[in-house]
Amino acid sequence: MNSVSAVWQLILTRLREQLSETSINTWFDEVEDVELHETAFLIICPNEFKRDMIEQMFSAQILAALKDLFSADFTLKIVTGRDENAPAKPASLFERDDFTFETFVVGESNKLAYAAAQAVADGASAHYNPLFIYGDSGLGKTHLIYAIQHQFQKRLPKAKIIYIKGDDFLNEFVGLVRQNRGEEFRAKYRDADLLLVDDVQFVAGREQTQNEFFHTFHALYEAGHQIVLTSDRLPSEMTLLDDRLRTRFEWGLMVDVQAPDYETRVAIVKNKAAQRGFVIDDKSADYIAKNVTTNVRRLEGVVNMINAHRDLFKSRIGDAEIEQIVKDAVQKNNESIPTPEVIISEVSRFFGLDEAVLRGPSRSRNVVAARNIAMYLIRQITGLSTVELGKIFDRDHSTALHSLDQVTEKLESDAAVAQTIKDITLNINSHS
Repeated sequence: MNSVSAVWQLILTRLREQLSETSINTWFDEVEDVELHETAFLIICPNEFKRDMIEQMFSAQILAALKDLFSADFTLKIVTGRDENAPAKPASLFERDDFTFETFVVGESNKLAYAAAQAVADGASAHYNPLFIYGDSGLGKTHLIYAIQHQFQKRLPKAKIIYIKGDDFLNEFVGLVRQNRGEEFRAKYRDADLLLVDDVQFVAGREQTQNEFFHTFHALYEAGHQIVLTSDRLPSEMTLLDDRLRTRFEWGLMVDVQAPDYETRVAIVKNKAAQRGFVIDDKSADYIAKNVTTNVRRLEGVVNMINAHRDLFKSRIGDAEIEQIVKDAVQKNNESIPTPEVIISEVSRFFGLDEAVLRGPSRSRNVVAARNIAMYLIRQITGLSTVELGKIFDRDHSTALHSLDQVTEKLESDAAVAQTIKDITLNINSHS
């Protein structure tokens, strides 16, 4: 990954703290290239529509992210098309060759998951079907699932491999069914030699989607084809998961990944630096490992920033600069509060409602219940006042206050409401 690509990935990480994954995929998945010239940042889009929408909707956030990263003001230029001498479009994450078993740092916190993933990729055990990898966000689950893909395809070049995130499976299924193209969807997934589903917890709670996923799972399993699932929680903790699916998720092998210990963090820092073509000294690696302790993703972010500073400013980065980068990373971690938009998106998805309906005037019982929970979560997570809360939903202060009281009262007497709030909160935190 070159330094400009690293900066773009860091910007997308910042945007994910403010936007839903659907918004990120809709507007930025076809960005063809990015360039950085001193304090000018260039984005190349596939068409004028996306260029105009990114310019209107996200320019301020991109510029704020650049200033946050470099403590300097940038200009932003968004264009369409490509100069014939411009570099080719970078590979997608699924096509990248840096998420392999060779680049995965093994420690006490992940060695069982690593061994199981390698066994599945090598076809060494038919008993690990499905392989279910669980753990908090940013600990390496996605790295392992891509490593399986790389190794599996190397062993069986003609194999049909499908990777999808749980929420994308849901959205794709709903979209194609609405277009009367359900058979097309079924043909795509039930013919796979290897099905990889990242963040499968998002499938829970949708009866029709769960039913489709069950039949897909059953068809692949009966055919002896491998299934690999990742999640931020155990199947037993997915309260809205269909019992048939819960049982099948537990059929194979369930392995967890945990936060890396100190020695593993040092190894990760050195490994990530080596992948980017530079050596990080023991003192700097020690400082980073002792201060960035939560997950692998944040460690990688620190290494990316060090690499970006080295390349962009053409100078050796000293202890003071590393300390500032680490300080910013730790501070950002502590201040990474989900936005109301992310919370509304997750509540809407959980209840199967359009966001416009959740924010709108509907007084149907299920919409009101979902809206009240959205208000409660926004209040609890962001600390917004009831006046600000009311404005988000185009309601007054007293209505917002009444909604909060309704949820608070039900929390004391209704275990289902408490569990619903817990599940949605876990989904919200999956964006971090």
